Amino acid sequence: MPYRFIFDLTVVPKRFFKELAIIIDSRSLHKKTGKILRDLVDKFKLSDLLGLEISDILVILEDLVDTYVKNLVYREEFVKTRRRALFLPHCARKYVDYRCRAEFDPRIPTYNCRRCSEDCQINQATRIAERLGYDVYVVPGGSCIPNIIDRFKYEGVVGVACGEEIKLASIFLEKNRIPAQAIPLLKNGCSATKFNLQALEKVLELNSEHRVSSGKVDFG
Repeated sequence: MPYRFIFDLTVVPKRFFKELAIIIDSRSLHKKTGKILRDLVDKFKLSDLLGLEISDILVILEDLVDTYVKNLVYREEFVKTRRRALFLPHCARKYVDYRCRAEFDPRIPTYNCRRCSEDCQINQATRIAERLGYDVYVVPGGSCIPNIIDRFKYEGVVGVACGEEIKLASIFLEKNRIPAQAIPLLKNGCSATKFNLQALEKVLELNSEHRVSSGKVDFG
C-alpha cells in the first residue's frame, strides 16, 4: 500500500468521474491539472466525502489523470497485441484469510482463484478475463510482475492497482516497450480493496477490431 493514507472513492458520485474524463479529453490535460482539479474537489465536496486533506485528494486525482492519459497513449499499440496477461491485486479478494479457497503457487507467484465466492471481484474479473483469452495472475505485490512478464513473454498487459503501483509498473513496461492498460483502485488498503469491474471489462474487450476511439473508460 504505497499511499500513506487510506481512501475510498466508491462514495464519490459517478458523475464526478464522468466530468473528470470530459475535462481531460477536452483540455488535453497532462500535468497542468492543479486549479482544475482543486475546483472539482470543491465542487463535489470531496474532502468531506473522503475525510482526507485536500493535498492527499489531489495526489489521488493527479494519479487518475496520469493513468487515463497513459491508457490513451498506449491504447492503439495495446489493441494490436495478442498474448496478454491480467494482473490483479490479491487484496481485492473478498476474504484474505482461511475463507478464501484460492491456492497460492509460490513458483510464479500467484493465487489461483477457486471461484468460492460469486460476489468476489477477483472471481468475477478472472471469469471475464479467461473468457477473453487472458492469463490471470492474482499477485501478492507489484515486484513480482516483471519476472512473470519476462518468463511468459507477454505482448500486452492489463493491471489493476493503486496509482503509485501503476506508476512503478509503467517504468518497467515503458522500458521494455510493452503496451499496457491500467485500472486504478477506487478503495485502497491491505484488504477489501475495490475497483470498477465494468471499466476493467471494457479494457479487456479491446482488440484490433475495435476503433481506438471507442475505448474510453470511466474509472468510477
